[in-house]
Formats: sequence, C-alpha cells, structure tokens
Amino acid sequence: MSIPLATLAELVGGQLVLPDKALAPEGVTAAATLETATETAVTLVDAVERLPSLEKSRAAAAIVPVGVGPQDRPTIEVADVHAAFARIVRHFRPVRSLQRHGVSPQAVIDPSARLAGDVEVHPLAVVGPDCDLGEGVTLHAGVRLAAGCRIGAGTTIFPGAVLYEDTVVGRDCIIHANAVLGAYGFGYKPAADGLELSAQLGWVELGDRVEVGAGTTIDRGTYGPTTIGSGTKIDNLVMIAHNCRIGSHNMICSQVGVAGSTSTGEWVIMAGQCGLRDHIHIGDGAVLGARSGVSNDVAAKKTVLGEPAIDLKDRKLQLAAMSKLPEMRKQLKQFGKRLDALEEGQQPDSDDASSRAA
Repeated sequence: MSIPLATLAELVGGQLVLPDKALAPEGVTAAATLETATETAVTLVDAVERLPSLEKSRAAAAIVPVGVGPQDRPTIEVADVHAAFARIVRHFRPVRSLQRHGVSPQAVIDPSARLAGDVEVHPLAVVGPDCDLGEGVTLHAGVRLAAGCRIGAGTTIFPGAVLYEDTVVGRDCIIHANAVLGAYGFGYKPAADGLELSAQLGWVELGDRVEVGAGTTIDRGTYGPTTIGSGTKIDNLVMIAHNCRIGSHNMICSQVGVAGSTSTGEWVIMAGQCGLRDHIHIGDGAVLGARSGVSNDVAAKKTVLGEPAIDLKDRKLQLAAMSKLPEMRKQLKQFGKRLDALEEGQQPDSDDASSRAA
C-alpha cells in the first residue's frame, strides 16, 4: 500500500521538504537502506557526510537530519533520523505479535518447578526440578533448564539455549539461541592417570537487563559464581571462563575470549576478537581495541590496542613506523653499499651518489 510522504512526515513529526524542480512521488510503499532501496521506497541519511550516497540511491525519498535543505528528491527532516526511520519501518513491517499461549502440553515441566503468572513455555522446552520462573518469562522451543535455575521476570530465552543447574538470571534479560550458561570451567590438574577435572561447585549469575548472544558460553565458577553485571550486552560467539566477574554495562563484541578469574569494571568495551588472559582486571570505561591480546591490567578509561595490547597512542606510533619499513630497508641497503665502497677506497656508484644528492 502506498503511503503519501505528507502522511509519513506527520507520522514521525518531521518537515517535508520538496525539491525545487523534480515532481514528488505520490507516495512510497516500503522502507529500505540506501543501497537496497527501490524507486518506491523511502531511505535514510543519518549524517551530512552520507548525502553523496543519496545521489546514487534509487530511493524515492529520504529521512534526513534537520537543516540539510532541499535535495534532488523529497526529504523529511527530523531531529532523530534513526528513531524516525525505525517508526516508518515498523509502519511498513509491523512487529509480529504472537499471542501468548501459556505452557505448551508438549513442554516438560518438573512438578517441583514454580511458575509465576503469564509464563510461556514453548513445545519441547524442559524445566528441571526446583526451577523458579518469574512473571512473564518466555522459554522458546528446545530450551533446557537444569535443576535449581532461577529466571527473573520478563526474561526471554530463545531456542536451544541450555542453562546448567543453579544458574541465576535477572529481570528482563535476553538469552539468544544455543547459548550455554554454567558449563564446567576448563580447569585441570595432573594426576597419576591423566588430567583430573578441578572442582565445579559454582554457578553462573546474570544481573538485570543482560543480553547474551547466540552461541555464547559462560562457564560456572569453581566454588562460587561467575557473574555478569546488570545492563551488560554480550555478542554472539563469546567465551567467558570460570570465576570471571564482568561489571555492569559492559559491551563485549563477537569472538571475545575472557580467561578465568578476570574481572572488569563498569562501561568497559571489548571489540571483536579480543583475548584476555586470566587473573587480570580491566578498569571502568576502558576500551580494548579489536583483536587486542590483553595480558596485563588495564587502567580505567584507557584505550589499548595490539598484541600485546598497549596504549592506543603508542600502538599508532608503532604502526606508523612499520609502514615505513620497506623504505627504511631500501635506504639501509644503499647505505651498506656506500659503506662497502668507502672501505674499499672506491667512490660510490652513480645510483648511490644520486641517492645521496637527493
């Protein structure tokens, strides 16, 4: 269904700005990115620097920041481009709101489990003995809760996630598909007949509003909990080892690996593929750049990069020096030839002489 641009502008509280000459389309039928938009779609430009990309787009109109001014096609100027565009996307593609059906008869619920009101348990989910599910919890198909798990109100756990015994999850958390919480920590000691598994008597505990990405694993503590602070967001395919204590509001990107007994403060950012050794602490507000190998404590509000990870400014100087190595190697070879010629009592060849003159 085609929606007039004036209606879209009213929907997002924006100002419709028409081009000086070109005729405005009657309406648009979809919302799409600059690269994928068709001639009947509205797109978005979230920064003035991206306006040249709009010229290459086929979109019929665009959502732009306030003050951009007339373009080669109609625009709707708004204070918050992403908020406005998200509203338009939801208008064209409404969120699928599935009616809640309670506990499926195909779910397996132990008689000792306690379920609060408005809990939804989908087919083939398993809730073990002595589990406690808060108000409005949703367990999708194939979720497995071992004995003694406690799930806070409003939490959603997606298909295939597995929570080992005594895992504690706070309120309004999201645990994505195939995440594993509470698996044994990777701790062994040599014994007469091989490697002996260390004690695995702890558990995993998540604060409120924590998000755990698909395929992420968080190991249980040895004797106490491995903890994830409230508000922390963990991407897909992250590994957090036993006894770690992750602070509040951390952002941990994909493929990060955190070794055992490491701790972090609040508002820490770990970019993709970081590796952290065991028994270190990352201070409040620290930033670990992508693929950093962190082997020592990182002070609060410090940004590090590289392997081994060092201060960002020092790392940039190293990279700048490395980029000049081919030129420096060439110069070194020339200096070697000149030195050999001088030692033999000869004049340097013309190439060397010209290089020296240059």
